[in-house]
Amino acid sequence: MQGVFDDSSLSDGVLFVYITAADTAGAIRIAKALVSEQLAACVNILPGVRSVYRWRGAVEHADEVVLIAKTRAERFDALCARVRTLHTYETPCIVAWPIARGFPPFLQWVREASGPPGENRD
Repeated sequence: MQGVFDDSSLSDGVLFVYITAADTAGAIRIAKALVSEQLAACVNILPGVRSVYRWRGAVEHADEVVLIAKTRAERFDALCARVRTLHTYETPCIVAWPIARGFPPFLQWVREASGPPGENRD
């Protein structure tokens, strides 16, 4: 019996992009820009993250906010460039995970809502 998550053809080219920001205001600014410019279909904002990291030879820690943007793989370079213009960090975390499988209607919506302007069909 085939399940509702078995159609991997739609997941081809869909990414979840993990981004960290210094605060909620910065995260909201980035999220709104990505969605309004159709670089992402949706951005989740997850406050309350505590990060420990090495920076310039010292172990640091900071409160951060995580963003998870859902987009097409072919939009990643433009999304990354836009985040870099909006971000307060010198070296922001912007990494992408390909989606192996998912609910087909959701994946289709991500593909439609993160297409180039003029291609939007939602």
